[in-house]
Amino acid sequence: MFTERFLRNRRGVDLTQQERARIEAAVTEVKTYAPRRTIARAGEQLGESTLLVEGIVSRYLDDRHGLRQLVAIHLPGDFLDLHGFPLKLLDHDVASLTAATVAVVPHVELENIVAEMPDLARKLWFATLLDAAIHRAWLFRLGRLDAAGRVAHFLCETNARLYSAGLSDGRRFALALTQADMAEICGLTTVHVNRVMRQLREDGLCVVRASLVEILDLDRLTKRGQFDPAYLYTEDDQLLLPAKKKGPGS
Repeated sequence: MFTERFLRNRRGVDLTQQERARIEAAVTEVKTYAPRRTIARAGEQLGESTLLVEGIVSRYLDDRHGLRQLVAIHLPGDFLDLHGFPLKLLDHDVASLTAATVAVVPHVELENIVAEMPDLARKLWFATLLDAAIHRAWLFRLGRLDAAGRVAHFLCETNARLYSAGLSDGRRFALALTQADMAEICGLTTVHVNRVMRQLREDGLCVVRASLVEILDLDRLTKRGQFDPAYLYTEDDQLLLPAKKKGPGS
């Protein structure tokens, strides 16, 4: 099912089988992209939205010299451009970071869903609000954390998002990103990311090898990145937080 990971395990939002079936029925095409291929360009008229089924996708802006600034990444289960439904165009580009598969939902189908199923329309709205919450955390990460904190926060967030999608066991997950990708995501140089990865490994916090991330000490990694999963609205977010020490008499 295309919608298997969409809004899965989200606190306060539970799609019914009927609602998932309605989104499935709205899919008119499935597209695949090789790594680093443009999916949507800024300013282009949009008539469809896409649900990411597999892979990792980025949002980015180019400066006047053509240098890219990543502003978000998407993981399986995310609607890439659901907010493009009311806006009809984007103010940024969307491109695959890895090989990606997307399910296409025409805007006319979304209009029918909004008219026919107001509860489902509210849940689609929730998905766009969740994107906004993740974006605010992105700004916090780049604006307030040091290099090791940025990487630790990103790894904790990715673990939580993949855990919600059923793609992490809470401590171990696949992440097919290069150190250059990580550098762009965290606003660092590739050399600096390499140094941070080594530091996190030597400190016994996490190990990243062969596109596999293994969190060795979730408590300390969470604290290092000042990460709190509350903004992700995951039902089991307590499993992704450091264990609280019990006080006397607890």
